[in-house]
Amino acid sequence: MRNIATNILDAIGHTPLVRLNNIFDDQQRVFAKLEGSNPAGSMKDRTSYLIISELLRNEIIGRGGTIIESSSGNMAVGLAQACLFYGLKLMVVVDPNLNPQTHKLLTTYGAEIIMVKEPHPEGGLLAARLEKVKELLVTIPNSIWSNQYGNPNNPKAHHATMNEIMRALHNDLDYLFIATSTCGTLMGCANYIEKNELKTKLIAVDAVGSILFGDKEGKRKIPGHGAGMPSKFLDVSKLYDVVHVSDAECIKGCRKLLKEEAILCGGSSGGIVSAYLKYAERLPKNSTSVLLLPDRGERYLDTVYNDDWVRENIDGENTPDTFSDPLRRTKFKTFVNASI
Repeated sequence: MRNIATNILDAIGHTPLVRLNNIFDDQQRVFAKLEGSNPAGSMKDRTSYLIISELLRNEIIGRGGTIIESSSGNMAVGLAQACLFYGLKLMVVVDPNLNPQTHKLLTTYGAEIIMVKEPHPEGGLLAARLEKVKELLVTIPNSIWSNQYGNPNNPKAHHATMNEIMRALHNDLDYLFIATSTCGTLMGCANYIEKNELKTKLIAVDAVGSILFGDKEGKRKIPGHGAGMPSKFLDVSKLYDVVHVSDAECIKGCRKLLKEEAILCGGSSGGIVSAYLKYAERLPKNSTSVLLLPDRGERYLDTVYNDDWVRENIDGENTPDTFSDPLRRTKFKTFVNASI
């Protein structure tokens, strides 16, 4: 591990891998990869850094230019840090699910925030944000879309993530749980597993209400995972399985992680914890799993960790346990076959 970073962006990566001893029993070796330890607070630091540095290296944009991106939060903050460091302007298109703390962070980093409030008839808020990005590109001189949804440097950034995990565990990893969104992280890790012929089985953790795996779109309050539009990266043939978690299960997972491990993480991290708990009975004894936790929890204090907000916004009575359905695995295989 490096001892001295040459600058703040050089400090990205080499995040801690922590054994979770209290939530899980001795027959389960479960580790958390704490991506919230990146300098701007999430795994999107990796993506932002590689995308921006490659745009500059290839002279696609220069100092003083404007980066435009659609984001539900973490990517925006990662880009804001990278753009500030490199002398670029940043315009971020967001929607009302952006949490207040992230809004403050973006403003502090100097990003310009554009809010879209009405969902697109096809694709919801994500489609509406992307439509606004296209409009801005026409009107803002010397601007470019960093395009986390299609830029190949998104998945490529997470080859390093996988390398860190596998080196720490001496290539002994049975299951890896990763939240969906753009699916850049998911497929970057999948490509690494395939390239290196690893035994690791990849479990996607998707949101109830996400359409990524052919389910019906529904309302979601927890940002950062799931999607209202298909992913350009997703290749379901490289996944072992998928677990769906509700907003309420994300909340429960976050609070369980905090109470039992003293780890404060964001909403999608809670979803991954809940997904593992739902899936654990299917795993062989003494198997080794890693939960890739995307961010830390300070920016969710007004939402995930606020009882009043949870009571007003989260339907705790209707938390479907998609893995209680014994046909779920069959359904996933059917979806995979139909997608190939």
